Amino acid sequence: MVKGDESMSTAAPRAPVTGERKVRDDLEICLPKPYLARALAAPDVDNPEGTTGHENNGMSVLQQHVAFFDKNKDGIIYPWDTYFGMRDLGFHRLPSFLLALIISLSMSYSTQPRIHKAKHGSDSATYTEGRFMPVNLENVFSKYALTQPDKLTFTEVWRMTEACRLPFDLVGWFLAKSEWLVLYSFAKDENGFLTKEAARKCFDGSLFEDHVKKNNGGDKKSE
Repeated sequence: MVKGDESMSTAAPRAPVTGERKVRDDLEICLPKPYLARALAAPDVDNPEGTTGHENNGMSVLQQHVAFFDKNKDGIIYPWDTYFGMRDLGFHRLPSFLLALIISLSMSYSTQPRIHKAKHGSDSATYTEGRFMPVNLENVFSKYALTQPDKLTFTEVWRMTEACRLPFDLVGWFLAKSEWLVLYSFAKDENGFLTKEAARKCFDGSLFEDHVKKNNGGDKKSE
């Protein structure tokens, strides 16, 4: 291999993890500037413009992610907003209560100025200042979706969150794993896979909107 080719290599022979966790080298073919943090849309190689029909309303992608829970659109999400939002998504009363409690206790104070303050360590780095990083979402699936392309099993979700852990970051470990496992339990398909499309639409909140529309605005919730 000539030196010019080595400069573009994504795997080092003496660092096995770089060969095991593959990163895509073709992103720019399908997605312009995949490394550019997007403020208003959550694109990937299959959806270069983001989610069709999803309105951003001038909000960052992270703001869009949580807007579903802001029922009265006052810009503030109270614990009961989170609870009823989880109920609308079909979660039982107890998990909805626990999630509302955990989210409120861990994020309410830090996010009073702006929601981007909710960012924690040991995550996938797909959000940055509330913007969306397409390359980092693509890397989650290219590195860890080993059973089927662009689909994660429960075990692969677990391994991915383990791989993202930062030293001594107990809060980040807990929040990152909780977020991805809740997403998996909510969005997995009939074969037990979390698809890249479901994860992408979770980041911009359209996954929640689609779920409610699919169930006619929220059918009778599980008791």
